[in-house]
Amino acid sequence: MKLIFDFLKELEVNNNREWFQENKDRYLEAKEMFEAFVGELIKGISHFDPEIMGLQVKNCVFRIYRDLRFSPDKRPYKIYMGAYMCKGGKSSPYGGYYVHMQPGESFFAGGVYDVDPALIKAIRNDIYGSIEEFKEIIKAPEFSRYYSLFGEKLKKVPAGFPTDFAEGEWLKYKHYSPASFVDEGFFEGSDVVERCVERLKLLQPINRYLNYTVDEWKEANGK
Repeated sequence: MKLIFDFLKELEVNNNREWFQENKDRYLEAKEMFEAFVGELIKGISHFDPEIMGLQVKNCVFRIYRDLRFSPDKRPYKIYMGAYMCKGGKSSPYGGYYVHMQPGESFFAGGVYDVDPALIKAIRNDIYGSIEEFKEIIKAPEFSRYYSLFGEKLKKVPAGFPTDFAEGEWLKYKHYSPASFVDEGFFEGSDVVERCVERLKLLQPINRYLNYTVDEWKEANGK
């Protein structure tokens, strides 16, 4: 994995097309290594989550090229490599398993992120109606040792819910995506795939909980 991190470190300080073209062979080597790694993760995750079985690597890995059409940031390349493994592939609204390799900012994540606001509303409704089950998952000792919800939150309990709801903080999240941050060294060693799969396995209960709502929402909306 050192090859991947070394390339990304240099890309961060040389984020331009000229340097990238001169180092295209290095990029392709790093890309091939990352894709092989993701392929092994898919196999490992499939042992405990059958819905991942049969996923193609190409449907999980994100392109390194940035979409510059509506961004004031005109750097042409992402400075990380990422893959999202879930039912339906990376563009699916289902909760799944994300790996993000970036020097100094690597992490694993799951749950649902950046999905239809109507789906987030449906998830909040289900959390409100089954708050104890949700808390049991989020506060499970092994899960909470490594993962916590991250991302933006509303300032107030969203409309439609009692403002005095004792667990209102859980309803304020704009995304329901727990993350576990790791250092570069986590990806070293001959057992890297096994350790990554074990860390991702902790996400299965929250993914299962959220995907129940995703299934209902998709069926109700003909998605």
